[in-house]
Amino acid sequence: MSTFVHERQARAPAETAAEPLASSDSRLGALDPRTLSKGDPCKLRTEIAAAVALFVTWLEKYGEVSYDYQTFYAGGLGGRAKALYYRSKLPGMVVVAPLVLLEAFCPASRRLFWKPQRFPIADAHYAMAFALLTELTGDQRHYHRAVHFLDVLEQTRCPGYEYHAWGYPFDWVTRTGVMRSGTPLITTTAYVYEAFEHVYRQDGDDRWLSAMRSIAEHALRDFRDHEVAPGCATVGYNPDDTVGGVVNASAYRSFLLFKAATRFSRDDFHAAAVGNLNFVLRSQKVDGSWFYAEDGVRDFIDHFHTCFVLKSLAKIEAEIAPDGCRQAIERGVEYYVQNLFDDEGLPRPFARAPRLTIYRRELYDYAECINLGTLLLGRFPQLDQRVETALLDLLRHWSRRDGSFRSRRLWLGWDDVPMHRWAQSQVFRSLCYYMTGTQTPMPAAVAGVGCRTAGAGRV
Repeated sequence: MSTFVHERQARAPAETAAEPLASSDSRLGALDPRTLSKGDPCKLRTEIAAAVALFVTWLEKYGEVSYDYQTFYAGGLGGRAKALYYRSKLPGMVVVAPLVLLEAFCPASRRLFWKPQRFPIADAHYAMAFALLTELTGDQRHYHRAVHFLDVLEQTRCPGYEYHAWGYPFDWVTRTGVMRSGTPLITTTAYVYEAFEHVYRQDGDDRWLSAMRSIAEHALRDFRDHEVAPGCATVGYNPDDTVGGVVNASAYRSFLLFKAATRFSRDDFHAAAVGNLNFVLRSQKVDGSWFYAEDGVRDFIDHFHTCFVLKSLAKIEAEIAPDGCRQAIERGVEYYVQNLFDDEGLPRPFARAPRLTIYRRELYDYAECINLGTLLLGRFPQLDQRVETALLDLLRHWSRRDGSFRSRRLWLGWDDVPMHRWAQSQVFRSLCYYMTGTQTPMPAAVAGVGCRTAGAGRV
């Protein structure tokens, strides 16, 4: 068990924002991802820049609403089937099985079950991505795209709450009950805080600062801590959660409140963050892993939730460098690189699976692998190698001609339905972040592709 955090510690020096980089004369499509090879970082980074530019064009054409991997279960039929599965396993399996088969063999059929929607977590990632592109290129059209997504987020916050909060636009059926559409989720709201923060660093607009303050108040006041030991508290996904136990939820709230405590000089934010951080540190296993939840039931270990926890710890370490955080990251990364990649060095969905799965690989895993690797770039050579391998495979096998990315590699074929939440937006943001972290120039011929100022997105 890692060392507990007890008191406020000095903040680590903040990293300065990347300055706009000079462009090169490379041309979109000048390189073929199939010709990429390890040991040629310049070629890889140029391809990443080209893929980013092509994605910007795709996003503008495709629009800002999409289906989702939960679309099968978001409507009445799928929702009732899933609820029955959680209540009574055998009859539930009978009614859920046809949906699982459709998801596995005819993923495009999800459009028969629910409608395309806008997802706040995706809008937040798109805002961050365009803010990062503004840093890279100095092109104000990317800045206006980032502001557009923030404007949308201000319109789509959860109704009925005093403070700013965001969740899912559909009823989410879980083993503990139904989270109704518009229920705040800490796992979404934390990213929205970061989106406002990204743009605030660029323009200093008090609108964004006010939203950040409101988000932090929501995270502090509307979520209930459940103390599991002195100075150690877990928090739930949403304000109605009376149990808690999900590790990544506490990790998200902790890093959000640590950031807000520093920015707004609030000891109450800091104190709540410490309790949640201690829960995350306490929950780490001897081998460096984290179960999804500390409830004796959801003891699976998967790729992107492990990344969520490690990312949060890395952000906390950068903010205040608390006791125990570095050691937890080191042990977590060691477990991660050894157990959550397959024999080809590619992200594998589970180290310890909860059930049989219908897919071999998940786009979300690639996105979070790149995000985590960029946060920790240069600290763990084996992690750097995993990220490079994932990037190569992403460009070779997942990137589509229209600029979007495949969503899942199934046991037979692919799920090619673009889903903003799962995980088009996360991959786009991760590639922009990697370009910033590795000081990758945006080629002149592609720097402004597809970045007309947008205001027509549906809300």
